[in-house]
Amino acid sequence: TRLFNFGGNAEELCFPMLTIALYFGLKAIVNGDGLPEKTEALICGIITAALFWIKYTFCGLYAGLAAAVLIMYLAEGRIKELLRLMDGISPLQPPPEGGGHSAGVLCEGSLPLQGEVGGSRASYAADFARFHHELQAGTYQKLVLSRCAEEPNTGDATPVELFIRACRLYPRLFIALVSTPQAGTWLTATPEILLEGDHQLWRTIALAGTMQLSGDDLNGEGEQIHWSVKNIQEQRYVASYVADCLKRLGIDYLETGPQTVRAAQLVHLRSDFTFALDQHVQLCDLLAALHPTPAVCGLPKDEALRFIIGQEHSPRRYYSGYMGPLSPSSTHLYVSLRCMQIEPSRYLLYAGGGILKDSREPEEWQETESKLLTMRSLLTP
Repeated sequence: TRLFNFGGNAEELCFPMLTIALYFGLKAIVNGDGLPEKTEALICGIITAALFWIKYTFCGLYAGLAAAVLIMYLAEGRIKELLRLMDGISPLQPPPEGGGHSAGVLCEGSLPLQGEVGGSRASYAADFARFHHELQAGTYQKLVLSRCAEEPNTGDATPVELFIRACRLYPRLFIALVSTPQAGTWLTATPEILLEGDHQLWRTIALAGTMQLSGDDLNGEGEQIHWSVKNIQEQRYVASYVADCLKRLGIDYLETGPQTVRAAQLVHLRSDFTFALDQHVQLCDLLAALHPTPAVCGLPKDEALRFIIGQEHSPRRYYSGYMGPLSPSSTHLYVSLRCMQIEPSRYLLYAGGGILKDSREPEEWQETESKLLTMRSLLTP
């Protein structure tokens, strides 16, 4: 129109900023949860202020984007998550009040709280299809998809009796029974060390890749196992991530492995990292860098985390979080991998698996079934 013939009008100044804001908004919606990255959110905030100052009616774009996010959440049945979002509560929640203290830590998984428990095979297959599509498109190198299985609680065993069974069956795993009013009652039998040390020498591990032992292999340590390229690559992603975290914090480390290690009826690939902590490195900074690792989240970490929050069907709760004893002299924190929540009428069992672009749904489903067996075995005396 003739309005643009001479330049200097408000529309000409605003259109480039509107285009940028629209791009970030659509990108966030397509990626899953409708929320932009921190840097993108800051840019959108600056653009909003500029638009409001130049011509406030242009801010209608943000009302349209907000409406699109609202419709998306309602259409997908994510009402509880929407209410948390509107209330200003992030899905990436800190440990519940009272859940961590000087004697120990019970940390939530920093991953989805929305959804419904006891996911079916159909819901897992739908999740897998969405995850796998993004992997094949090259958006992510790895994603971890979890699920929750429900078993009836017939009252045949108390939580303490289940804990004793776990200690007897799995002497090499970290066994913990935790019960608080905020968290409920949880039983964990996990092989994955997040961080342990005596404030002089520290250790963390990169644990990934899973194969089930059967037949005569159950009598050994998995010496005859031949690892697939997928399992080797999956573990290498985790090991490289841990190494990068330590390097960024200026920590000199010694890496050994990978080696095959047994955990119940399963074997995994594990690399060990030992190091000393200088005074300039805070323990909380190291934990924040390490967790969640690609063993329970994905790569790239931040983008994968946001995608999982928006797309995973089953709520993780404390699965993939971490727990363990703390004291002034030593720290022993473990990732909550093989775990279940004990309720009066049911058990909620959790498991997950790493997915790469070459993964297949039947194999990944079977891997989660194998991992769930660690807890299911405790339910049968």
